[in-house]
This record gives sequence, structure tokens and C-alpha cells, in this order.
Amino acid sequence: MCYSDDARPPLPPVVGGGAANHGDFHLTAADGNGFMAHHARAAAAAGSGIVILPDVRGLHPFFKELAVRFAEAGVDAVAMDYFGRTADDEDRGPGFDWKAEIAKMTPEGIAADVRACVDYLATADGGRPRAIFTVGFCMGGGISWSQIAKGHGLAGAIGFYGGRPEQILPLVPQMQGELLFLLAGDDHTPPAQFEKVADEVRAGGIPVDSHTYPGAPHSFFDRTYAEHRGACDDAWRRMLDFMRRLTPAT
Repeated sequence: MCYSDDARPPLPPVVGGGAANHGDFHLTAADGNGFMAHHARAAAAAGSGIVILPDVRGLHPFFKELAVRFAEAGVDAVAMDYFGRTADDEDRGPGFDWKAEIAKMTPEGIAADVRACVDYLATADGGRPRAIFTVGFCMGGGISWSQIAKGHGLAGAIGFYGGRPEQILPLVPQMQGELLFLLAGDDHTPPAQFEKVADEVRAGGIPVDSHTYPGAPHSFFDRTYAEHRGACDDAWRRMLDFMRRLTPAT
């Protein structure tokens, strides 16, 4: 499962970066669902926007912190919560019982909420980036990859150790965009399984960039940077490079 060490140090700031503003807010999907989110607007936008799809815990504080770090790097960001349809608005910290909510999630509800995040990023308040991406972790990794098949107009989707990767294969005919796989070498799902899925997606005409970090455990990116700092820093660079490559010039 995807757990973080809640005593870990904060993510390191981006040198020379800065978020113009950030904070909690609510979004409403087209079907009327309201859900919690956290926005972070870049002070000096690079032209990209990103929707952050958490692991099983929903809008845990780590993902709010990650939104700010993206904004520090020039990427307008929104981190979303999954559980607005089934749970009260409350802190998604260690006391939140996410296990009771996971089974109530639906692909249709998630896609509607992701679309609300994409639409927000396309507004003046959201930053109006020229290219929008998703990034997800564990369960959210697979959700992220699936979103390029949902008609959101995404340029690409990034996933860390994405749960059960084979679940995206039926969606390949609807996919538009590119995928980035960032994999843990010591994951409970073997990297070879992810690579097999990546090859099948490529055979369907969708570009996939895949990289495995030998020795890194599942959830390495959202744990402390101390032991796996090199892998975390490299994954951060790969994400930013992926977005820069797919973001049209002004």
C-alpha cells in the first residue's frame, strides 16, 4: 500500500522558484459533485499545468505540498481529493479512514472530477497553461495513465508505480497523448509487468517513456528523500523534461 512517513522532512524547495499563491478550495464537477482540492499558481509560469492524483489517502498533506513544489518550478498545479462523492470534507491526514471509501469510487466519477481540475487550470485563475498533464501515485498512477483516454485534451500523463497497470490496456484505442512510467525496482508489482504493459501500449501507437529505479521501494517518491534522494531527484527532472517537451512554445 501507499503510505508516507508523516514525520518526513518537507520536499526541498526549487532553487529560484516561487509559487504566486496556493491554498485549499473546492471544485464542482459537471455532474454537480463538489470536492476538495488544493491549487498552487506559479509566479513565473512555464506554460504547463498539472492535475495531481493522490494515492489511496486522497488529498493528504503531501500532495498539497507537491502542488506547491510544481508551482515553484513554473507549473500551475491542482491536487484533488477522490472522496467528495462519499465522505464528508475533513482532514485527509492519518486519522482519515480511506479504506471505507475506496470501494465506492467509480471511473466515471473520477474522470468527471479530473475534468473539473483541467477546466479550472484552463481559466485565468488556474493559470491558462498551454499544455495540461496528470501525475498520480500508486492507485493514482494507474488513474493518471487512464485519463489520456477520457477526452480531457491532455498532452500527457505521468504515473509512479501505478497499481495494476494492465487495467489501462482496454483504453488504448481511446488514448490521445503520451505516457511516462516512473517505476520502483523493488515494487510488489514487478517492473517487468509494467514494461510488458508499456510495450502493448506502444504497439497501440501511444508513446511511452518508462524508467525503473533499481532498489527503490514502492512509494519511494512520497517518502523521505534521505535514502532515495537520487531516485527522487531524477524522477523530478524526468517529469519536468517530459512536460517541457510536450508543451508548445508561445
